Order: sequence, then structure tokens, then C-alpha cells
Amino acid sequence: MVTMDLTKRAYGLAESLLSEPLPRRWAHSLGVAERARSLQSILGDDAGLMEAAAVLHDVGYSPRIASSGFHPLDGARFLRDQEGLDERVVRLVAHHSYALLEAEERGLREELAGEFELERPELVDALIFCDMTTTPDGGHTTSDARVSEIVSRYGPDTIVGRFIQRAAPEIHASVQRVEGRLAAVG
Repeated sequence: MVTMDLTKRAYGLAESLLSEPLPRRWAHSLGVAERARSLQSILGDDAGLMEAAAVLHDVGYSPRIASSGFHPLDGARFLRDQEGLDERVVRLVAHHSYALLEAEERGLREELAGEFELERPELVDALIFCDMTTTPDGGHTTSDARVSEIVSRYGPDTIVGRFIQRAAPEIHASVQRVEGRLAAVG
């Protein structure tokens, strides 16, 4: 079970890395963490872990730590190497929202997969749900609208645009699995 200390530390760290240089990214991260809290009924003892991963998932965008240009990898490396954070949180950050597919577009798939194992599928799905049903400003949305927004923002022929279009079926399937689990617990 993850302690409140990890969650509190995660919020402080994410705020220090994102709030000033990237306020919109910080708002998104807070919204993703809010979505994670809404999954308590299906996450049980992993709820705190998920909330910590949710608020930290985009720290790799921070100008203070960005190095490879691939935010899941930069964020996970920072959280592991500089912060010594819980390895499960680090793995979730490394692989959030089908990062392996984007890593492939960037020629970094072997690097990401070699450094960071995948977390349990139901937790991977939960973080995808949280991220892909949250707008850039932290509001709620559908995964269809979120994928469309990302393609529109980056362009369909960019690395991110190509990746997100390729990942869309998997993203939607993850969201549907989480929604099914939520419906089952009523």
C-alpha cells in the first residue's frame, strides 16, 4: 500500500516542475490526478500509487529535466535517478498512454522497454483512462475528443500525431475496460 507521503511528495514535485514553466500542463496533471482519485472503487490499495503516477505523468515536459525530447522517458529517468521514487510509479510514468508506440516513432522503443518494465495491465489501463479523458486544461472529456485534440494540436503528420492515431484503438479499448470495471462496481 502506498502511503500518503508518496502522494504528497508527488504533488509537490510535480508542482515544482510544472506550475511555473508549464501552467497548462500543470492544470492537466491536476485533472488527471483528480480522475485517478475517482477510481478508488476499482483500484483499492493501489489508489494512492495511481494518484501519484497521475500527477507526475507529464513531468518529463519540464524544461528542468527534459533531455531526450521524449517526456515519458525523461520523466521516468528523473523520478528514478534523481528522486528515487517508488519503482511502480516510475514504470507507470514511463509507459503512460502507450508510450512504447511513440518511442517506436522516435527510435527509442528498445531504450524505453529495456529500462522500464510494464506495470500490471489494469494499472496501465487506469492511467490511460485518467490521461486520455482529461483535457489539456484539466477538464473531463472523452477519449475520442482527446485523441482528436492531440492530432489537431500537433498535426497529423508529426511524430505525436502519427503515434496518437496509431494508438487510438488501444487507448479507446483501455478506456472502455476501465469504464466497464467502474460500471461493475456500480
